[in-house]
Amino acid sequence: MARDMIKIHQVTPNRWPDLERLFESRGTLRGCWCMLFRAALDGRVPKANGPERKRAMRELVHTGVRLGLLGYSDGAPVAWCSLGPRESFRGLAVVGEQSDPVWSVTCFYVHREFRCSGVMRMLLQAALAEARKAGAMALEAYPVDPDSPSYRFGGFVPFFKREGFHEVGQLGSRRHVMRLELGAGK
Repeated sequence: MARDMIKIHQVTPNRWPDLERLFESRGTLRGCWCMLFRAALDGRVPKANGPERKRAMRELVHTGVRLGLLGYSDGAPVAWCSLGPRESFRGLAVVGEQSDPVWSVTCFYVHREFRCSGVMRMLLQAALAEARKAGAMALEAYPVDPDSPSYRFGGFVPFFKREGFHEVGQLGSRRHVMRLELGAGK
């Protein structure tokens, strides 16, 4: 798979069918709909079942909330990155004194046949570009150690270290809070 064959686009209402197709494909965590850290429009936390989470995600997408990025190969959705202002996610602790705008990436999904080919890095680079464009001064990620039995959807610490992120704290017992400063010229 050639890297230039992957195209990345922001999730928009007209891309909802693609997000739906990806999230309902084989190999995803069915029922999650990437709502673990998000609340529905009315502020409710969707129940841990697929239909309610799907409905909540659909509402968010159709109101234009920035939710993430989709990666495409030959017009088919093959990858996802959950992205947005940190305050749009619930349960993400603010580490240290931080008044500057911070964006977060909370989840990555890459279809099995595209794994280990640089697609996750492409998603992260696109997320960095989106965060910069929106005026963020930092991007945070919440990866785990490679031997972690859970929360692997957030990526692994060594990947983010290679991309220039540094650890600034912990989120629960497994997730690390890693940050990349995006200040002027970075």
